[in-house]
Amino acid sequence: MADNKKGSFVQDKLVPLAGKLASSRHLIALRDGMTLAVPMIIIGSIFMIIAQFPIQGYLDFMASVFGKNWATVLQYPTNASFHIMGLIAVVGISFNLAKSYKVDPISAAIVSLGAFILTIPLKTDKAGALWLPLTQLDSAGLFTAIIVGLFITDFYVWMIHKNWTIKMPDTVPPAVSNSFAALFPGLIVLFVVWIVRLGVEATPMQSIPNIISYFLAAPLGTLSNTLPGALVAEFLVSFLWLFGIHGANVVSGVMMPIWLTALQQNQAALAAGKALPNIVTTSFFDLFVHMGGSGATLGLAMLLAFASKSKELKTLGKLVAGPAIFNINEPIVFGLPIVMNYKMAIPFILTPLANVVTTYIGMATNLVAKPMGVYLPWTTPPIISGFIATGHISGSVMQIINIVIDFAIYYYFFKKMDRAKLKEELGDVKIAGQDNTVKA
Repeated sequence: MADNKKGSFVQDKLVPLAGKLASSRHLIALRDGMTLAVPMIIIGSIFMIIAQFPIQGYLDFMASVFGKNWATVLQYPTNASFHIMGLIAVVGISFNLAKSYKVDPISAAIVSLGAFILTIPLKTDKAGALWLPLTQLDSAGLFTAIIVGLFITDFYVWMIHKNWTIKMPDTVPPAVSNSFAALFPGLIVLFVVWIVRLGVEATPMQSIPNIISYFLAAPLGTLSNTLPGALVAEFLVSFLWLFGIHGANVVSGVMMPIWLTALQQNQAALAAGKALPNIVTTSFFDLFVHMGGSGATLGLAMLLAFASKSKELKTLGKLVAGPAIFNINEPIVFGLPIVMNYKMAIPFILTPLANVVTTYIGMATNLVAKPMGVYLPWTTPPIISGFIATGHISGSVMQIINIVIDFAIYYYFFKKMDRAKLKEELGDVKIAGQDNTVKA
């Protein structure tokens, strides 16, 4: 009886609620707006892999042929793609949301873009010229972009519906008419955002982009080199990513000094011939937990590429598998997507937490060698990186075990998603001998 009640609650309450959320105009606008960034992210990933390919001989050869700055020059396209994710998101989200309201989407997107730029503090160089920090336009500013794209657009649309606009004669071309219609609502939007910015600047947070890190800094600063601390930090990485916030950047911004110090202590202990004291280091997360990137999505990327029956997911898998090998997972995070996707939230959080537990236990029991102080690029592929970081084959074995676990955790959720996508592609037909017709 209890199971029937539980099942009834899920079917009668949770499933309809999830369906309403998934079909809401705001989540659809968020999904479609974020998807616009996928092509640029994939392009940037290609150049990043070439520039940071983790083989020292290759890096030395390229430097000898093209000069010491070759990697910096090669990553110009990466900067031009990865560092505009916030811009793409705010424009795409605002455009799609305004379009759903049947309001001129271009005008709404331009106003939202101006509001987003207004939230970012400008810098001044020695000559007195103003410039905009590029990092605030990428994933670091993504959460602000999402908030602006959604709420500012709603505010703008509300004013349009209230006819707070300048009316032009019917003989005026639509482009000109729409521009004047956006004039008064745009003025109010920028004025409101300006007031909010001034209010935030009067607080210890100093700027709107600092709000998130300000509230997270104190709790994260209390974490130490422990299993509970590692679990909390990793949970926050994945949880923040689900809302479009670059969790790894937020968490590492506070924890990186602690983890780097721990790695350096291991290096000093190794040089002194002593036992390595620390488990939780930068290498612990970069190489053993984040295999495939935040959320440990390497297993998911391989499932998409090689086990998908859905054409859409298989095509996506072919695009994301390569970057995932080098721990670059923006293509899968925004392309699947994982951001704001409640269906993938559980494995995205659970998988890296499982890696934290298995790796910590393995190293604490001395079954797996600890990171010995070698600081490897985070793009170093698994198995190779495990051996180099620990100087022992047990490091590679630990990574293989984690990858198998990651496959297992993602498999159920992947299969469910794959069946749903395949059903959408084929319609209400029999798939693999099963009647998938939806019953009323």
